[in-house]
Amino acid sequence: MNFIKSYFEFNKRQRNGVFFLLFIIVFLQLIFFFVDFSSNKSTSFSNIEIETFQKELDSLELVQATNKKPKIYSFNPNFITDYKGYQLGMSVSEIDKLLAFRKTERFVNSVDEFQKVTGVNDSLLSVISPMFKFPDLVTSPKNTRKMSSKIILEKSKVKKDINSASIEDFIKVYGIGEKLATRIVNYRTKLQGFTFNEQLFEVWGLVKEVSINVLNQFEVKDKPIIIKINVNDASFKEVLAIVYLDFELTKKIFNYRDEVAEIQSIDELKKIDNFPLEKFNRIALYLEAK
Repeated sequence: MNFIKSYFEFNKRQRNGVFFLLFIIVFLQLIFFFVDFSSNKSTSFSNIEIETFQKELDSLELVQATNKKPKIYSFNPNFITDYKGYQLGMSVSEIDKLLAFRKTERFVNSVDEFQKVTGVNDSLLSVISPMFKFPDLVTSPKNTRKMSSKIILEKSKVKKDINSASIEDFIKVYGIGEKLATRIVNYRTKLQGFTFNEQLFEVWGLVKEVSINVLNQFEVKDKPIIIKINVNDASFKEVLAIVYLDFELTKKIFNYRDEVAEIQSIDELKKIDNFPLEKFNRIALYLEAK
């Protein structure tokens, strides 16, 4: 008991110190409760300052939006594929007209000629034509005679059938090695043969320039006889095996088939949500509705 009591024994100076500390604590508490520390001052801005700030904010947003825009690269419209045409906003019929024109071994040499061949409207042409890049051989008047000689020379070349070419034939093309030649043949087998020359551009790892080199020597002469699958009787695995279909798209086709009970025409596939219209001509080569 005496041990505990010793902790509470203070001399006069210590007691004064304790009372003084308590006084300070009580005084500060009273100040906290009765004194308003909030500021009534309001910051005001003039209209000029606000407008200046808004302009700076708008300019920063414009710079940010400009940086986010994808870069647009020029391209030769003669080599527009189904997918590229779809991205540009061209219709299926307009793309088909261009592809049919190219099959005649002719080239589009101007914006006006492109519109004449494809039939695209003026509004779409005004958007996509600035991206067109024709070869200097076409755009330079000085080279007109040289261009004509080149076209005659190219037409005089007898191209081989790409569907009957062997690996050894492809290796002879500049830029093609054994691996790429084998890859072309394997892809051709999956397709059951090339139906369009442009399908060569789909071969994995084959760059556009090398593909053009191949098409300078080979072309589709005899279209293959493709064994079509009846979409109403086919199994999921059979449809999924088609090169142009992935799991999600195959699943959508089967869900649509279940909804309508029976697909009357392959054109009905276009009604499926998010169906890749640019691939329809390719997919239609392998499917039929009976």
